[in-house]
Amino acid sequence: MGVSFQHFEHGADVGVRGFGATPAEAFEGAAQALFALLCEGPSSAVRAEVEERVEVEAPNLEELLVAFLNELISIADARRLVFGRFRVEISGGFRQRFRLAARAGGETFDPARHEFTVVPKGATYTALRVAQDGERWVAQCVVDV
Repeated sequence: MGVSFQHFEHGADVGVRGFGATPAEAFEGAAQALFALLCEGPSSAVRAEVEERVEVEAPNLEELLVAFLNELISIADARRLVFGRFRVEISGGFRQRFRLAARAGGETFDPARHEFTVVPKGATYTALRVAQDGERWVAQCVVDV
């Protein structure tokens, strides 16, 4: 099945949606969708020259997704990076807070190489959903742009 993503329209903002066999893979897909907003073209075109670690926790998977995407936005903005590769691990749950540990691979944003589209300001709770849909997981939310 693998990781995949898509965008969906939501007023003046845009939704990001990731799919995968597990919640972690769906989060990876949502992160790919997020950075496809910032930098048009395939995520494989982003070189893995820099690796950033991301760790967040939340009481449920939905809030964990928002925290994860917002941390990626913050890191990318502060360090002028674009990411194209993600490896997510999720632990906890059932009476424990969920914890996410991820590695994001990318490079410095280069306007000559990365076709600039929009700048995501933050992931929101609008249309927020992390759930199993048949045999695959879906992780989605609206991103303020």
